[in-house]
Amino acid sequence: MHAITVRQPGGPEVLEWAEVPDPTPGPGPGEVLVDVAASAVNRADLMQRQGHYPPPPGASDIIGLECSGRIAALGDGVDGWQVGDEVCALLAGGGYAEKVVVPAPQLLPIPEGVDLVTAAGLPEVACTVWSNVAMAGRLSAGETFLVQGGSSGIGTHAIQVAKALGARVAATAGAPDRLERCRELGADIAIDYHDDVPAELKKATDGHGADVILDNMGAKGLAANLDALAPDGRLVIIGLQGGRTGELDLNKLLRKRGSITAMGLRGRPVDGPNGKGAIVAGVREQVWPMFADGRVRPIVHDRFPMARAADAHAQLEAGGVVGKLLLVAG
Repeated sequence: MHAITVRQPGGPEVLEWAEVPDPTPGPGPGEVLVDVAASAVNRADLMQRQGHYPPPPGASDIIGLECSGRIAALGDGVDGWQVGDEVCALLAGGGYAEKVVVPAPQLLPIPEGVDLVTAAGLPEVACTVWSNVAMAGRLSAGETFLVQGGSSGIGTHAIQVAKALGARVAATAGAPDRLERCRELGADIAIDYHDDVPAELKKATDGHGADVILDNMGAKGLAANLDALAPDGRLVIIGLQGGRTGELDLNKLLRKRGSITAMGLRGRPVDGPNGKGAIVAGVREQVWPMFADGRVRPIVHDRFPMARAADAHAQLEAGGVVGKLLLVAG
């Protein structure tokens, strides 16, 4: 088969479309071989290409955290799926390829109303948002939700899911056109992240702030997120684009009775109460119906042939992407 390989850590130009050995299910039980229709670009892919985000032990070293396609073969002990089924999948790696092996608990059917290729851009954002906003953040109807980076792949999905859960939604973005896209997706409050975000949020919420914040910046956003947090608020950190090490005013956090959680998805086990299988099951039960009834829809900025993954990486790095970039196989 062909797959995107990384010649050496570096810029987009190090990505090459090359012949590699076919993956096979096993030797452990519960795996499925998928003929890939498409994958999608995530910021973690850029970090892996640069040499900063190696795959977890046992995972494919091919980049790609999600895909869609058709089941080509079933390993031992797989129930509920058949060869030929159209699926999308959460991966620990291997998505930028013509074939990939997936643990069966990480498979999802294609949501109603979504085509096979577009579905490739859903598993990573859906599982990230559900596990952080709903499971860890416990966002409920009537609460205020703030997503930092509302025009990103994660952000465009999080706005819609939070709105579907009945929250008042605030989103940040860095340009007027992207702020307008956040409003079109359901954001009640749109704030330029170059401004004083905590002050603008409090102004828009009568001083309350955000009950749940989904943050992709890490250290750089820590102080401002704490200022923006409402009493009993929950800050959930999913990215480190703004650095790994920051200073935290614990007294301020204590007075607000706030909590801070930092959660990754890729390195989780498949099984167990906090494993990927449980998250995928929650997404299938709770989020997929939101696609079926139109409350949530995929947001795709552009599509590239998979062999041109380098161009997609360059576009994401250049900025201005709203939603997801897809890589189409074949």
